[in-house]
Amino acid sequence: MNLDSEIAKIVKANGADFYDSEIATEAEETIFRVYVTQESGVSLDTCADISYDLSPFLDVHPPMHGRYRLEVSSPGIERKLRKPEHFQKAIGEKVKLAVPSQDRLKGTLKSADSDGIVVETKHGDESYSYSEIKKAKTYYDWNQPKKK
Repeated sequence: MNLDSEIAKIVKANGADFYDSEIATEAEETIFRVYVTQESGVSLDTCADISYDLSPFLDVHPPMHGRYRLEVSSPGIERKLRKPEHFQKAIGEKVKLAVPSQDRLKGTLKSADSDGIVVETKHGDESYSYSEIKKAKTYYDWNQPKKK
């Protein structure tokens, strides 16, 4: 059984899409986070409904050993990109990448397929395979002027 695909079914039954999951530790507490998306934006009610439906499933199929707290939320406006489908849905957005030859690379994601991505940077278009990308996330330029 693939845990992510089972979680995705429960999320879909609540009218949302499964984005990703992660295990985090904060203040000596282990947290299992499930990130979900919706076209109209993710509401607190949707997160609560998904959490309510996921809890009994995870009681039977725990995502890890030991105690943990379940959190269901949106991945946010600035979200991690880890899977090809994450990149494909972020085409046109600003991204930050950590790649071997540079510390941080910023640009606009121009394309993404099953093998890699093309990012438009200040130096022109740059291509990377997924295996070359150490970290990636979308970012919002909070200093850009608002469009009228």
